[in-house]
Amino acid sequence: MIPSSIFEGNLYDFSQEPQRAPIGIFDSGVGGLTVLRQMYRQLPNESIIYFGDTARLPYGIRSQAEITQFVREILSWMQQQQVKMVIMACNTSSALALETIRHEFNIPILGLILPGARAAVEQGKRIGVIATPATAKSNAYKRAILEIDSEVQVWQVGCPEFVPLIEQNRIHDPYTTEVARSYLEPLLEQQIDTLVYGCTHYPHLAPVLRSLLPTSVTLVDPAVHVVVACSQELDLLGLRNTHPPLPTRFFVSGCPQQFAQSSAQWLGCTPMVEVACFSDAAISSN
Repeated sequence: MIPSSIFEGNLYDFSQEPQRAPIGIFDSGVGGLTVLRQMYRQLPNESIIYFGDTARLPYGIRSQAEITQFVREILSWMQQQQVKMVIMACNTSSALALETIRHEFNIPILGLILPGARAAVEQGKRIGVIATPATAKSNAYKRAILEIDSEVQVWQVGCPEFVPLIEQNRIHDPYTTEVARSYLEPLLEQQIDTLVYGCTHYPHLAPVLRSLLPTSVTLVDPAVHVVVACSQELDLLGLRNTHPPLPTRFFVSGCPQQFAQSSAQWLGCTPMVEVACFSDAAISSN
């Protein structure tokens, strides 16, 4: 079992210095590493706990009820780790569960949809969104974008094969390029000027997508903008850490070795990965 504090022997008690508490980041797998990398760039003093729910990915084919329950379990676990804030580094969770869950926990919880939508509207008027089927079906990005600017046009495409291909480290597989081409085709027919990564896994596909898109199309990565929002929230709450960060801790619900191997290419090193122990029921629903 993981102790109530992530630090052995409960050496750290963040109640006296809450600004030194870690920030929790979670995703279904390696997609959230795009948010983690932005944290390292923009907020290098913050300590981080990363959780990948690899036993239950992909999230994009799950129901709203399933996603909401998964998020509830993860956030309860995150609270046990004494986090001061949580970033849902998963667009599907942000689209389907954020508004419900936010009222159940007394810590700040940030999602990707609104920061991504704001950034997209700043870039163009003909906006394409590639996302998981669940996120696309929710219309979360389209609603958020049109609430900001009702005059823009938005097209969405569900991309069910992207997450499994990325998790299997098949980014440079010719098959992946053909899949990407088929997903982008209806958006290119609409002459989009902006493309939003509606899933945190998708920036890993940037070389493939960029090769298929006209240079005139701007790519929007909500990971960049949710970290900007995180920085603003930390300042607002007086929780920015000014001390050196503690080492990032990586946890998964599935196979730690597989996650370590998959994530090494994006982290630049092979992380030590631990298994997070929820209840048996929490992890058994595949």
